[in-house]
Amino acid sequence: MKVAIIGGTGYGAVELIRFINNHPYAKIEAVVSHSQSGSKLSEAYPHLTAAMEITMEELHIAALSEKIDLVFFATPSNVSKELAPQFLEHGVKCIDLSGDFRLKSQSDYEQWYQASAAQQQYLDQAVYGLTELNQEQIKDAALIANPGCYPTATLLALLPAVKHNLINYQSIIIDAKTGVSGAGRSLSLNTHFAEMNDNLKAYKLGEHKHIPEIEQVLKEESGESLQVTFTTHLVPMTRGIMSTIYLDVNKRVTTSELLELYTAYYADHPFIRIRPEGNFPATKEVHGSNYCDIGIHADQRTGKVTIISVIDNLVKGASGQAIQNMNIMNGWDAMTGIQSIPVYP
Repeated sequence: MKVAIIGGTGYGAVELIRFINNHPYAKIEAVVSHSQSGSKLSEAYPHLTAAMEITMEELHIAALSEKIDLVFFATPSNVSKELAPQFLEHGVKCIDLSGDFRLKSQSDYEQWYQASAAQQQYLDQAVYGLTELNQEQIKDAALIANPGCYPTATLLALLPAVKHNLINYQSIIIDAKTGVSGAGRSLSLNTHFAEMNDNLKAYKLGEHKHIPEIEQVLKEESGESLQVTFTTHLVPMTRGIMSTIYLDVNKRVTTSELLELYTAYYADHPFIRIRPEGNFPATKEVHGSNYCDIGIHADQRTGKVTIISVIDNLVKGASGQAIQNMNIMNGWDAMTGIQSIPVYP
């Protein structure tokens, strides 16, 4: 299967390249970069070997569509909403790693992204690519809205409890932390070494673009009107997300009961690993992998439940999940090409 990557110089793109290079059924036909067309990938990323010596090119949709079966958009927001419909018209399947097709409401997108939304017909067509939730719809999809990194970690931690109607939906507090690679490769004051090293800071309180994405899925799955308290932090590490979630439950449950419920819910999903009682995951334990590790504690003293979920933001939170979705779309085993164990230490 021949694929193309648009937005070839970002961290999401280079992770796609890493996985596709080892994928038995997919081959990179083209890497598109408007800013660095004509340059070799190894000039942007010297760690890439001669085996991946690809010259980046300008985008010519009609010509490219004749050569490929699927395109990944590793672009900033407000790009794929213009390009994906044109590829779809040429019969090319699309997996979008940006936020352009995640929200079903145009008004929600315009409020949170401060930009015009994609056409409603494509928002309706797009399948939200949280693989463990929408696997059946992904099988027949032509357009995948790959989830954001924070929503992936958070929703995977909440879905089993939602499915069993255990949550008081007005009580959800999400305390999430990410490494600086989540901000992309472009330089900024927030990710400047002197600003970030030996530092921990909260950002985008009450206005993060992933808030409506999380709420949209929870509302769809629960049928309840809800709002979440979502606070994000930058920590001085390169990769990783830890989403620590605090909530009230509708009935008293023990940690062992919750772990049994979660283990059963994810029994057929090999990338979700539920930790045993008293064991809680760390970001380094999923580094470089497509795994999501989840630990749970039900506090019998307070009646509250704490759920800790960790992912690699560039893999399960972006490119690894995109490859997982490609596998499902094509009827391949979900783990094909992305079954590597985490890099440790």
